[in-house]
Amino acid sequence: MHDPPIFTYPEAIIFWIVFIWIFSLEISHSGMVVGVPSKTQDAGTLRLINIGSSVALFLAFALSFQPWLAIPFSRVSLYIGTGLLIIGSVLRRYCIRILGKYFTEAVTVYPNQPIIQKGPYHWVRHPSYAAGFLLFFGIGFALGSWLSLAVFFLEICLVYSRRVKAEETALLSTLGEPYRAYMAHTKRFIPFIF
Repeated sequence: MHDPPIFTYPEAIIFWIVFIWIFSLEISHSGMVVGVPSKTQDAGTLRLINIGSSVALFLAFALSFQPWLAIPFSRVSLYIGTGLLIIGSVLRRYCIRILGKYFTEAVTVYPNQPIIQKGPYHWVRHPSYAAGFLLFFGIGFALGSWLSLAVFFLEICLVYSRRVKAEETALLSTLGEPYRAYMAHTKRFIPFIF
């Protein structure tokens, strides 16, 4: 049996404070506290995100106790993970603030909705989801397990790819050519790359 860094080092208390703070905010934005009615534009992706994230968290925590494929220098991985968690959360909060009333838990696009192109939206179409990548990778690193990182990577790829497809379909069908033009000069997650 192997104890993950989040249960080994005294400074892991910082991880737990950040983790609880971040996920209390995430739950309030996820539609898990108050049920969100199914929407055609959302294509069930809010439910998929909620279930996928919960399953991935459970598996990642459980697998982190396995000694094989532990990340070397576990104290460093705890620091890296906590740092990524903080950076991801700050970026996500900033994205939510920039979107303002257009941030919704379920994919919802309104006719004549503006295409937000300021802040991180100037560089990428989905910076909030990129922030989600950082959040989950941060947890994986803090757990000190390559298996936990793999679980989060697979979950993010499966869940976010479906979410982004639903969101871009809704944006294109509702906003049309202006959103298509925005897509032509921005990448999805990483500026100039992907």
